[in-house]
Amino acid sequence: MTSLIRLRMGSHDAHYAGELVDGARMLQLFGDVATELLIRSDGDEGLFVAYDQVEFLAPVHAGDYIEARGRIVAMGRTSRRMEFEARKVISPARIPGQVSAADVLAEPVVVCRASGTCVVPADCQRGQQG
Repeated sequence: MTSLIRLRMGSHDAHYAGELVDGARMLQLFGDVATELLIRSDGDEGLFVAYDQVEFLAPVHAGDYIEARGRIVAMGRTSRRMEFEARKVISPARIPGQVSAADVLAEPVVVCRASGTCVVPADCQRGQQG
């Protein structure tokens, strides 16, 4: 089971000089992906318990389009182990005088990877949805 979210990082996401987006924004996206996965697998939003690995691999800037993907890789009685990846697929072209120019990247750039565990209490599990 997988989930995908694609969205554009806006100027409100930029936290540092050079319109750099805080890495925590990628974790927020992974949390949204995890929530969808839990709803699809159990009919409940569940709870994110912990990340056991997070790697920030490339910078993300305002104007970048990010795809955040996740999948359930193992299921226990109440636990759901997940893996996540965020990739930059479109970036501003940064052409002087053309502030709205953007480029679709020939190869997406992996900007973050993570893995973690979520829990859906047994009494909240309603079975696979859709």
